[in-house]
Amino acid sequence: MTQRWLTDLWPKFYLCRRQSRTPVRKALETLTLIRVCAAAMITCMAFPAIAGAANANSTFVAGQTSPLRDEITPQVRQTVRRGLKWLAARQNANGSFDSGTTAITALGGLAFVAGGNLPGQGRYARNVSHALRYILDHCQRSGLIAGPTDADPMYSQGFATLFLAEIYGESHAADLHEKLQRAIRLIIDAQNAQGGWRYQPVPMDADISVTICQVMALRAAREAGIAVPKRTITKAISFVHRLQNADGGFSYMLNMGGSAFPRSAAGVAALLYAGIYRGSAIGNGVHYLMDCLPGTPQNNQGNYFYGNYYGTQAMFLAGGKYWAKWWPAISGDLIKRQQTAGNWTGGAGQSYATAMALIILQIPDRYLPILQK
Repeated sequence: MTQRWLTDLWPKFYLCRRQSRTPVRKALETLTLIRVCAAAMITCMAFPAIAGAANANSTFVAGQTSPLRDEITPQVRQTVRRGLKWLAARQNANGSFDSGTTAITALGGLAFVAGGNLPGQGRYARNVSHALRYILDHCQRSGLIAGPTDADPMYSQGFATLFLAEIYGESHAADLHEKLQRAIRLIIDAQNAQGGWRYQPVPMDADISVTICQVMALRAAREAGIAVPKRTITKAISFVHRLQNADGGFSYMLNMGGSAFPRSAAGVAALLYAGIYRGSAIGNGVHYLMDCLPGTPQNNQGNYFYGNYYGTQAMFLAGGKYWAKWWPAISGDLIKRQQTAGNWTGGAGQSYATAMALIILQIPDRYLPILQK
């Protein structure tokens, strides 16, 4: 009964937002209705049948209430303002960032949406609209979202589809619905026999890095009312479970490499976004991440922004004492890393690092629908 009610609720909720064009802050306040049902959603929100079935005897449950208060300090807010201003100035006239990669353009768009900006709403409404048009213009008939500079198109597919799904209820772009559906269909068709995804849109090998991108895109689209087969998520969960090591961390691919922070953050986030909120897999993964707290040597190696993008979302969803310890560490570390001009550096370039940092720092604002618990 509860599962069926929630299945009906999400499309209606998004349709209401789409028709009313309510200012974003008021629209997001209506999510109180969803939070009232939090207990039910813990086990059945996006992919309900799976969440309660795995590791039923474990005592670990994500979504705990955190004792942390005043998450967004004046210093964090000022850091975000400077970062958004820099990123807006960095955007190209066609809506893209840097060399025009679809993945970084989608992340840049998400950074503005995470601050409460939407097409027609907010200080950076125009930036969101331009990024949206660039993404939509690079949606191919096959469902692939990629441009000529996207060397690994399934990264672009995951981030771009996530971006489209997150603004689906607040955009009047005539071609958004059809292109989002095609993008989801391609993701579903590109899943390999193991249950994961890899760089190219074909069902061959798979790794955790590309897989988490697709899982988040599927979750966001499902919450926006786009159909996602249960079997797709079941297979993805099975694949991610097989990557987990005895120490709680995750390997990059099956039978390849031990645990490391960035891929382990992706693994924990993948399980949470796939609907696994309780059990030893999540508990062991969260405890592994806690040994990689921002600012420690374990969290200061390669793929810093990538790892903390997923690690911070995982800890936010875990909640409780984990979030209370993680958030001050990551926010403080990112404040220290911000450059004088307002940007961050590292990873795949300044726009990439800045977009990632801004998404992380705005997580407590809870404006991205996928972050609603």
